[in-house]
Amino acid sequence: MQPIGVFGGTFDPVHCGHLRTAFELWQELRLAEVRFVPTGSPPHREQLYASAELRLKMVNAAVADQPRFVVDDREVRRSGVSYSVDTLTELRHEHPERSLCLLLGMDAFLGLPNWHRWREILPLAHIVVAYRPGWRAPSTGPLGELMVDHGTGAVRTLHEEPAGRVYVRPVTQLEISSTELRALIVAGRDPRYLVPDAVRQIILETRCYAPRQGPHAP
Repeated sequence: MQPIGVFGGTFDPVHCGHLRTAFELWQELRLAEVRFVPTGSPPHREQLYASAELRLKMVNAAVADQPRFVVDDREVRRSGVSYSVDTLTELRHEHPERSLCLLLGMDAFLGLPNWHRWREILPLAHIVVAYRPGWRAPSTGPLGELMVDHGTGAVRTLHEEPAGRVYVRPVTQLEISSTELRALIVAGRDPRYLVPDAVRQIILETRCYAPRQGPHAP
């Protein structure tokens, strides 16, 4: 059985950078599928701009034409703060023998030591790091140790073992930031070609990133 890719995030909003990274990793790692897991209540952000239900709707719209992209809404349905280790624990129980690959961007990987129970993640899944040109993997500290002890350069290993490896893979550089994308929309500019057309339509219809009213609006 081919590995399952697990791609979590706030997706506030989901954009073409997310989709291209997921597509390239799906192809290069020969994954059975990529599961997009929108965060319900993220531990590291005080404020989300679009509601969990709206972010889920945008992700569903974004992946509708790619049959190997599926949406997993368990974190939106789960009460309390969303932790990746909880999601991976559930997936491991559902797929006890299957390889799971947690797909991370380089920024997320560099922040991994700040994650809740982060050392419990590797026994549950492989960690796949998508990096851009100019990025160098950490050689010191806890992440450096992780790379030395668990790094692999072989896709085959991700298929043969269910968890426990760190694999880094270059992806096409699309410098799209959700933060900058929201600012662009607030400024009245059109997000066309930065997000899928179906997502753009939801953003325009719901005005979920319109300037906030009131004295405390950002």
